[in-house]
Amino acid sequence: MIDLQAIEEQVLGRGEPLAREDAMAITTLTPDRVPELCALAHRVRLAHCGAEVSVESIVSGKTGGCSEDCAFCSQSARFPTPVRAAWLDVDGMVEAARRSQAAGATEFCIVVAVRGPDERLLHRTLEATAAIKRETRMQVACSLGLLDDDQARRLAEGGIDRYNHNLEAGRSFFPEICTTHSFDDRYETCLRARGAGMELCSGGVIGMGETWEQRVELAYDLASLDPDEVPLNFLNPRPGTPLEERELVEPLEALKAIALFRLVLPRATLRYAGGREVTLRELQALGLVSGINALIVGNYLTTLGRSVEDDLRMLDDLRMPLRPLAEAL
Repeated sequence: MIDLQAIEEQVLGRGEPLAREDAMAITTLTPDRVPELCALAHRVRLAHCGAEVSVESIVSGKTGGCSEDCAFCSQSARFPTPVRAAWLDVDGMVEAARRSQAAGATEFCIVVAVRGPDERLLHRTLEATAAIKRETRMQVACSLGLLDDDQARRLAEGGIDRYNHNLEAGRSFFPEICTTHSFDDRYETCLRARGAGMELCSGGVIGMGETWEQRVELAYDLASLDPDEVPLNFLNPRPGTPLEERELVEPLEALKAIALFRLVLPRATLRYAGGREVTLRELQALGLVSGINALIVGNYLTTLGRSVEDDLRMLDDLRMPLRPLAEAL
């Protein structure tokens, strides 16, 4: 039987990283011990990250028409999904940022469904970033796919604070969900973003058919990048995608995964992302006492999220303060 008190002494008392064999042992915990695990993860979160919660809003700068074949994504042009290609202009992105700040968000992310940016897209992103920073006080992130060194440098110099590029899955499982680019392509883009001076945001999706061992693998793959932020998504199966028939992750399994990622990545911002509403349902608040310390609020790229008001009320009920705007700059 795994000794969670010994793990607490190791991770909090001595400041040592969680050993992979202990991470694997955690995955075998029975449902009756998940609350104990979550309480430990919450203590780790408070010790390393504090009580404040970061709130981010995202906007799709380009929706649909993506050339890649990521099996979970309804924006791929290779799948018969209802999503159609559409662009949002710079004024639209700025207006979305203004609304997000007014609603309580401190960070704003521009997401584009492409393999990687061409010159036109790079210019539009930099133009929108400059305008958003003139009109709001929010930190600006972007997600534009695979980057080369020059593109990463230009984004950093152009004011992008953080680059989002999820690994999505651990190395051994990645070929099962994508064939048009490799795990190493993604990993190297993460290194380029960090090397250019941007903060790194990289996470993954839970529930695509991976084993617990492969979830642990993803956690340690991410830890090797030392990301500033880790978005944790739960598969929300989309019509027309290869994963449309996959069942949702069970709520206690999702909470166990959240706690596991917190223990492997004790200092990272661990952000609730897509799928939490359908996976955890009434238990969403429990994620915030299981290691989560950040939220994406509002709608996602192709799915609906909870209202911003409901999420802010949840934080208020938990007496968890928002990260101030000044600290997001």
